Amino acid sequence: MSSWLGGIGSGLGQSLGQVGGSLSSFTGQISNFTKDMLLEGVEEVGDAATELQVSNSKLTEVEAAFTAQKSEYDRLKKLHAELEEKLEASEIQVKQQSAEYRSLLQQKDVEISHLKARQSGLQEEFQKLQHSAQSASVGPAMLPVTTTSTTTTSSSASSFLSRPSGSHQGFHGDEMDLSDVIWSQQEINRLSTEVMRLEAEVSHWRRMSQASKAAGSGNGDQSDILKLQRTIKELREEMSREVDEHQHELAALQDAQRQKMADITRRHREELAEYEERIEELEEQSGVGHASSPLDSSKLLDLQKTIRSLQEAADQREKQQAELTGSLEEARRKQDSLQLEKDEAQAENGELLQNYTRLQASVTELQTRVQEQEGKALQKAQLEHEIQGLRKALTAAEKEMQKLKSLSEAKPKEEVEHADILELNTIIGTLRQEKEILEQEKLNLQERLKVAEQQAVSSEGAEASEPEQLEELKAELERREKALRDTEEERDTIMSELEELDQQNQEATQHMISVKEQLSGQLKEAEAEVTRLSTELNATKDQKKALQQELETQKEKLSQSAYTLNELHMGKQQLESTAKELKDKLGHAQDQSREARKEISELKKTLQEREEQLSATKAQLTQVGERRTEAQGSREELAGKETELSDLRRELVEMRSSHEKVMSENYEMKMENRRLKAESEQAVGKVEELSRQMKDGQASLNRTVLEKDTRIEALKLEKGQLEGELSQTERTLAEQAKQYQQTIEELTRARSMDASALEMEHERTVKLNQEKDMEIAQLKRDMEQMASDHRDTNEMLSITVSGQKQLTDLLQEKDAFMETLKQNAADLQKEMENSISVVTKEAETLRHALEDKDKQLGGMKEDNSHLKEEIDRLRDQQSRPQPLAEPRTLDIITELETEITQLKSSRDALEEEVQTLRTTLEEQQASLLHSQQSLQAQQSELEQAHARHEQTTLNYDRLIHARDEEITRLQQTVDGLSEHQGHADPPPVQGEVILQEDKTQSLNGENGNEKHDLSKVEIERLVRGIKEKETEISQLNEKNLSLAKQVDQLVVSRDELGKLSQMVLQKDLEIQALHARVSMGGGHSQDVLFLQQQLQNYAVEREQVLAVLNEKTRENSQLRSDYHRIMDIMAGKEAALLKLQQENQRLSNMSDPSGSQEMFRETIQNLSRIIREKDIEIDALTQKCQTLVAVLQSSGGECGPGSGGVSSNQFEELLQERDTLKQQVKKMEEWKQQVITTVKNMQHESAQLQEELIKLQGQVSADSDCSSKLSVDYTRLIQSYEQKERRLGSLSQELAQVQQTISQLSTTKDVLLGKLDSVAQTPEVCVAAQASGPFLTAEPPSLQGAAPVNNENLQRERQSLQALLAERDAIIRTLQENNHRLSNSASASESEQRGQAEEARQVRERLDALQRSVREKDLLIKTKGDQLSHVSETLRNRENDNEVLKQAVTNLKERALIFEMDVKKLKEENELVAARSREKESEFRALQETNMQVSLLLREKEFEFSAMSEKAATLEKMLKDKEQGKSGELNQLLNEMKSMQDKAVAFQQERDQVMLALKQKQMETTAVQTELQHVKDKEQRLNLELDRLRNHLLEIEDSYTREALAAEDRETELRRRVALLDERLATSSSAVENASQQASMQVESLQEQLSGVVKQRDDALIQLRTSQEQVSQYAVSLSNLQMVLEQFQQEEKAMYSAELDKHKREKDEWRRKAEKLEDKASALQVNLDEANAALDSASRLTDQLDLKEEQLEELKKQVDVRQEMLEEAQDKLMNLLNSTEGKVDKVLMRNLFMGYFHTPKNKRSEVLRLMGSVLGLGREDVEKMLDEDGRHGVTGWVSSWLGGRGAQSVPNTPQRPTHGQGFNSSFSEMFVKFLEVESTPVLPPLMLPVHDIKPLSAPPPRRTSGAAPNLAAGAAAASKRAGESNPFLAPRSAAVPLLSSGGAGAGGAGGHLLMKPISDALPTFTPVPVSAEASAGAVLKDLLKQ
Repeated sequence: MSSWLGGIGSGLGQSLGQVGGSLSSFTGQISNFTKDMLLEGVEEVGDAATELQVSNSKLTEVEAAFTAQKSEYDRLKKLHAELEEKLEASEIQVKQQSAEYRSLLQQKDVEISHLKARQSGLQEEFQKLQHSAQSASVGPAMLPVTTTSTTTTSSSASSFLSRPSGSHQGFHGDEMDLSDVIWSQQEINRLSTEVMRLEAEVSHWRRMSQASKAAGSGNGDQSDILKLQRTIKELREEMSREVDEHQHELAALQDAQRQKMADITRRHREELAEYEERIEELEEQSGVGHASSPLDSSKLLDLQKTIRSLQEAADQREKQQAELTGSLEEARRKQDSLQLEKDEAQAENGELLQNYTRLQASVTELQTRVQEQEGKALQKAQLEHEIQGLRKALTAAEKEMQKLKSLSEAKPKEEVEHADILELNTIIGTLRQEKEILEQEKLNLQERLKVAEQQAVSSEGAEASEPEQLEELKAELERREKALRDTEEERDTIMSELEELDQQNQEATQHMISVKEQLSGQLKEAEAEVTRLSTELNATKDQKKALQQELETQKEKLSQSAYTLNELHMGKQQLESTAKELKDKLGHAQDQSREARKEISELKKTLQEREEQLSATKAQLTQVGERRTEAQGSREELAGKETELSDLRRELVEMRSSHEKVMSENYEMKMENRRLKAESEQAVGKVEELSRQMKDGQASLNRTVLEKDTRIEALKLEKGQLEGELSQTERTLAEQAKQYQQTIEELTRARSMDASALEMEHERTVKLNQEKDMEIAQLKRDMEQMASDHRDTNEMLSITVSGQKQLTDLLQEKDAFMETLKQNAADLQKEMENSISVVTKEAETLRHALEDKDKQLGGMKEDNSHLKEEIDRLRDQQSRPQPLAEPRTLDIITELETEITQLKSSRDALEEEVQTLRTTLEEQQASLLHSQQSLQAQQSELEQAHARHEQTTLNYDRLIHARDEEITRLQQTVDGLSEHQGHADPPPVQGEVILQEDKTQSLNGENGNEKHDLSKVEIERLVRGIKEKETEISQLNEKNLSLAKQVDQLVVSRDELGKLSQMVLQKDLEIQALHARVSMGGGHSQDVLFLQQQLQNYAVEREQVLAVLNEKTRENSQLRSDYHRIMDIMAGKEAALLKLQQENQRLSNMSDPSGSQEMFRETIQNLSRIIREKDIEIDALTQKCQTLVAVLQSSGGECGPGSGGVSSNQFEELLQERDTLKQQVKKMEEWKQQVITTVKNMQHESAQLQEELIKLQGQVSADSDCSSKLSVDYTRLIQSYEQKERRLGSLSQELAQVQQTISQLSTTKDVLLGKLDSVAQTPEVCVAAQASGPFLTAEPPSLQGAAPVNNENLQRERQSLQALLAERDAIIRTLQENNHRLSNSASASESEQRGQAEEARQVRERLDALQRSVREKDLLIKTKGDQLSHVSETLRNRENDNEVLKQAVTNLKERALIFEMDVKKLKEENELVAARSREKESEFRALQETNMQVSLLLREKEFEFSAMSEKAATLEKMLKDKEQGKSGELNQLLNEMKSMQDKAVAFQQERDQVMLALKQKQMETTAVQTELQHVKDKEQRLNLELDRLRNHLLEIEDSYTREALAAEDRETELRRRVALLDERLATSSSAVENASQQASMQVESLQEQLSGVVKQRDDALIQLRTSQEQVSQYAVSLSNLQMVLEQFQQEEKAMYSAELDKHKREKDEWRRKAEKLEDKASALQVNLDEANAALDSASRLTDQLDLKEEQLEELKKQVDVRQEMLEEAQDKLMNLLNSTEGKVDKVLMRNLFMGYFHTPKNKRSEVLRLMGSVLGLGREDVEKMLDEDGRHGVTGWVSSWLGGRGAQSVPNTPQRPTHGQGFNSSFSEMFVKFLEVESTPVLPPLMLPVHDIKPLSAPPPRRTSGAAPNLAAGAAAASKRAGESNPFLAPRSAAVPLLSSGGAGAGGAGGHLLMKPISDALPTFTPVPVSAEASAGAVLKDLLKQ
């Protein structure tokens, strides 16, 4: 007991610590939430600042000072925001850390307290041992009580620890120092240790006093209890140890598997490396071996010889050259001394020397080329070496493959790698072993099945329990077979993997063989080429020999010349002749040198040809390499790429054709220009103005031509770049081909690579293909951009063509004037050239401007590329796609356009990413809401399960009610018996007994001899009184159950339960008073005995009701704990939502994905720890609504009124909705507070109710004492009954006569049985089929409906209800015995019953009065129940409103997101419109400028025309003056005119320039004005935005200041509270110190008195009383924990009542827990892979919940269908009853008729009386008929009565020989038995459908079917007993069986038949013989009323 209390205390301490921790985390989260909301406001300000920055960057040129101030302000604001964020983050971190430290401190303190408690307990034990050692000599031995002390100390420690933790955890969000917290915790720990020490001392002294009082009286019980508690503790420790061992084994298995995998991979890699090293060694060996081959050695020797010969020849030449140079120097010395004539010869000698040096250079070149050829030959030899090495490696690999294949023939299907083969062999071996084990288990199970079947054949009684065992065995068989299938599937997968590896190996060998064949073919080709090259080398050697011969001839000639030079010294006379000879010889030498040069050139040509052949061979070799590289996949890809390239080339050709068209159009334009020039040359003589117009037109034409030329050049550049890119792609393709060649060579080298490496290469090739695809897509995009540019150029050309047409029209109009201006064409052309130069200069300036713009665009492009790179990096961090190939730029213009498009696309992509992030956030929120809904659905399912549970209890109550009604029916039969006995006719009573059920028949034959002395009327009164009492008790039971349920759901108020308990007490008192009156009123022993039996039954029922109430309260506590757990889960989900939002923000800020994965894991780990409540969510939603509205306002203000944004009406609606939501939230909060207060009140009331329950239990014990007294009285009455029975010995003579009649009837019975045995089998089968149908159909819904959670509770309730049923059966049997005794003694007790009738009437009247009062109280209870249901409905409505509010909030969020999206779209459209308007304005300005220039040119042309006309006039005048003779004056005048004209022209030009400048200035001023207007508008807009932002800032600052002030107020209040609490703590600590000091003083006094304990026991008792008072004071401090102690108090009561049963239950529970843990271990193995996908499991749970809901809906539909079928069956029953009520069964009449003729003649009158009673004739009529029969025969009457119908065979079953009364019963009794046999249905054993039960976690079937066999066995035993004692059922039971015999144990299948679904095969109703008093129709009507 004390250890149990200690466990309670420790549990309480921990639970209170958890409560404190949850409160602290709750307050901390509130503070975090408020700070987050403040942060949101600050972030909005930051966003506005960024918008201001963007707008200020646009207005930098206009307002420099304003932007500077604004940027400074923004910088300060950013700094402020960052500092605030840092501060808040640091505060949050500090608070989290402090919370963690505090929780750690709590845990440590709890551990320290436990350790201290243990230490104190050990110290106390040590002291006790010492004291016991001291007191052993003085006093008696005392018990060592260790556990109580330790546990009490631990409980006290936990209780005192739980308090301070709760107290200081409340200040979580405050600024309390951690050191203060630690100090206070230490103080609390010290005080708690002192309190524990004092409590230990108190408990010690109490034990001492108890030991002194008891003096060893209860030592044995305490020792037993302690032993049991120790065994329980040991079992729990063993269970925990086993769980830990299982977990360790799991971890060890996982580690071992990982290590195995790592070892396998490591071995695989090592073997690969070994194979590669072996291949390299083999290649080296093959190279060495190949070098030693004779063919190559011969070739090498030849080559070495040639090299040596060449080296020797070169050495000889060098020596000859040295000799020749020496001889030439000597000749030069000689020639220096010669005359001037020798100079020519010396010059010729120098030429010869130069030629010789050239020859030497050519020779060296030839040598180098020969060396190169030799090097190539060496390379070929090396290639051959490599090929032969590869061949040898191939042969070695083939040998290894053959070895491996031989090994694989010995061992089934191994891989190439030995380690993998060994491991696969081991796996296959283990799988085979497992398969053998499973097969052995299967055989064992089959043997068990056979044994079970044999047992089933042998034992008929255990029919109900054996199918369940068979099902268990089948389930185990199926499970083992599943395991076998799994192992076989694993083996098949391993074998298939082996086969795949073999196939891959074979494919690799085939590939190697094909590569070998290709290499052999290439080797042959290379050998042929080597032979060809060797022939060419021989030819070159021959040529070298010829050259050497020619060199020797030249040497001879040089020696001859040396001789001639020596001869020159002979004389001056021979000089001329020698000079001539030398000249001739020099000419010959020159010819020879020319020939040598020709030969050298020919040699060079041959060398070039050889080099070309070498290049061709190289190309062939590369082609061969490409052939090697062309794998099948790469060929297809290259073909696809070639098709795409051909498409691109086609597009290029089309572009070229379009360019050619453009060129043709340009050519046509040039032709038109030439024609116009010709026409202008013809029209030069016209007016100068027209010539100026011509100049302007031609200038514009030149501009267009220049533009066309530039565009054509740009297109050419594009084409060149495209061709360059194509060449680059071709180069990359060639490089890829080389890479492919290298990869194939690597494949040939590394043949032993496994499938993983091949897959890696395949993935690499796939990546390369994807890169190529990306490049092709980029080229296609570039082509599309080119096509768009081409269209633009065509449009521009069409515009220029139209302009030219207009100009040609103008020129045609001016053609008439152009003819006069032909003379001045040259001047006009010069002026045109000048204007063209000016225009070209302007074009150059424009080009420079364009280049500047291009540079600016390039800078913008670089910025955009940086931004793109950052975006790509962010995308790669979030979802790592495959690396994309960088887009290649075509040219500057296309790059600019593509960059603009890419910028737009990147902006769109960024917006899409933002949207995706928002959608992911919304999805997460939706998933959390969905999980909350799923939790609510689970709660609703729990409620439904409880409703089902209540339904089953109601069904059982109805069964009990049915039993009660059966008792009433029995008593009605007693009335009938009494009536028939009044007329002295016993046989018809037997006919009425037919209507009774099987259990009433079991005692009919045994108690046929007993008689009673009660009269009929008094028995009726007693029966009615008993009925009323039964109804009262049943009503009270139902009301108690309903009250218990209401307490479960919404803990009912104290007053109502008090009234109900008072009513129960009143009812009990009234029943006791009635019993007393009945027992005291009449002195008749029979009535007293009857009432005493009823009292005993009622006491038993009341105990059962109280047990049911206890169970209900226990269920209530379990449901409460489940509710708290579900609330904790809900809070955890909400906190998980908040954490997920924070993690999303962190993910958006962070870059590395590894951190996000770690955060994800941390969130998964922290999901189980977080505890929150719903009001935080409501506050968060309201504040988010406010922020959303503010965001919408800001976005609407930014968009402006003209942008088409959100209207003001929508904003007003949103604000109204926000206000309504606020009001609703306030209402919800108020309602929540009310609910909390009501819950607290109800908790207090439940505690009081518990006390009342204790009182009720005391009353029940008192009632049980009364019942025991009544049982004693009952035994006395039985003795008196036995005395009366001795008086009735006279009846034995009648019994002898009856035996004689029985002996006569036995012969007739044998004959009947022999006739009916043949027909007996078929109806039994039919009945069995009909009876088995409904039960089989009735079972699955009940089993499906029952949740696996409530299985154990349901089983317990079933056991209790079965016990109730057994007790009711016992009551019915006792009543039947009483009935028989009454029926036998009715004739003797008629006189006594008359006297008791009056008393029975009085009792009945009193019972009527009591019934009225009970009904009134029932009405009161109903009204209270209606009020409760109303309250529950209001609660549900509130919950629905809550859900509606949540949905409204989510809708608001969605609408806000939609508004933001619309705002963004409108902004983008505004920007696009603004950009278009700017482009249009720029085009308009350019057109205006061109118009101005054209008009100015026209004016200049007109001015020139007028000037030319004036000139013509002056020329005419001058001609006239010349004619007159004034030539000099004319010349002067002409000169003056020319000067004046020049001046006028200059003035006109200046005027034109000034006009142009003016026009330009006007244009510029208009542009500046428009810009000023634009800037002013922008200023106004920005000012408006500034005002709005200032107002917003002011509002935010005001709100911030208000919140800061509120926070300061809160801080002050909290500090004040902290001070108050510190004072209170100080006072409490001082009080505790005082108490501890007092306790220490008392302990010291106690220790002083301990020495005289044996002498002064009286003083010790006084001190014990004082210490007990202190203990009571401490107990007052623990009164707050009474709510938590409810469950433990109930368990304590249950432990006192049945301790051994509890231990058995605990053992069963531990077994179940072990099985559950095994299941959990298997589930953990399954869920290891699913640990990373916890959110997926939540989705699966929701799916399962949906499935369960669908199943529930289907079951509801099935229930509706079954109800309709039930109603139809009831209608059919009523029709049958109406139709068969007045009819008579043919079979029955036939049997009666046959029985009449089979009976002896002296007994035929009984048969006729029975027939008369069956036909409804009165007794007097039958007697008259019998009298007439005595007078004149009965044959005519019988024949007319029966009508001569043919007899039909009737099915009959033989009577069991177990009945001993068969020979003593009359014919009527035998006939009744026969009818019962005919009407009994043979029920088959009910099968439990195991396959239909599919719980969520799919546990093994051992759990669910563990308790079922016991129940089924009990039910089967009961049915067996019933069948053996009475195998004949009444026809009513055959028609409508109310309770199935096998259904009680079949998992909720045993209920009322009307509560079950009706099967397709309805049971048939046979007509029943009916008495006038109780007909079958009345019985069935009563049944239908139930």
